[in-house]
Amino acid sequence: MARMRRKSELPTKVCVACARPFTWRKKWARDWDEVKYCSEACRRQGPARTTTTGVSSPRKASAAP
Repeated sequence: MARMRRKSELPTKVCVACARPFTWRKKWARDWDEVKYCSEACRRQGPARTTTTGVSSPRKASAAP
């Protein structure tokens, strides 16, 4: 049986949509190399746009009127 790991020991990535770090989840075990987004909402939103300085800026949710 595998030993328990602390959350701080799990691999992390940065979400391409919101630029926030997220950690490995068991449901992503087979596809961890292909995972780009931290959530379904970020996946629907798509990648963040880059500014003229080359630094990506997170997208802001638009408010519905």
